[in-house]
Amino acid sequence: MKNLKMKKEFKVIADLLPNNTRVLDVGCGDGSLMSLLVEEKNIEVRGLELNKENVQKCIHKGLPVIQGNAETELHQFPNQSFDYVVLSQTLQAFYEPDKVLKELLRIGNSVIVSIPNFGYWKVRAKLLFFGKMPVTKTLPNTWYNTPNLHMCTIKDLFNFCDEKKIMIKKVVGVNEHQTSIIKKSNLEMKNLFSKLGIFLIG
Repeated sequence: MKNLKMKKEFKVIADLLPNNTRVLDVGCGDGSLMSLLVEEKNIEVRGLELNKENVQKCIHKGLPVIQGNAETELHQFPNQSFDYVVLSQTLQAFYEPDKVLKELLRIGNSVIVSIPNFGYWKVRAKLLFFGKMPVTKTLPNTWYNTPNLHMCTIKDLFNFCDEKKIMIKKVVGVNEHQTSIIKKSNLEMKNLFSKLGIFLIG
């Protein structure tokens, strides 16, 4: 799910992570974010990835990676075994995202979760005016071949964290032109104009 076109997202995630920390990248793809963290932040990073080809790409880059399914295999990691756990644009693809988040919060002292925002105005407009599931840069698949099972908005994830009493430390909205801090006071507007939401929770 990750590629070099997502560098703005990766830059935001890297900025949220202190130097010299231990990070688990869940659904690490081809290791692009892991490479960035190692090179620019001197972070001790490990990846968990389901796709065999992506695992091989990580290995070729010299990155430590485990092949496995995050939905069923996170239990193998001890409590608080990482300073941070990162989940980039993958939450919506799990059958039980609430249980996955609970496991991530068990494994890491803090968790960074990014989601494609289904509340983004272009997504809303395509549903409103064309009456069909939208296809965008952050949601590139059609309804019948998408891996996404649980689409949500930035506002949905805010409300989920409140409901589950999960501390929200910082939220960054990302669109084509800028990044911005999202708070409850500007949530409605940012939920409309942010393509991605990046949450630091724990």
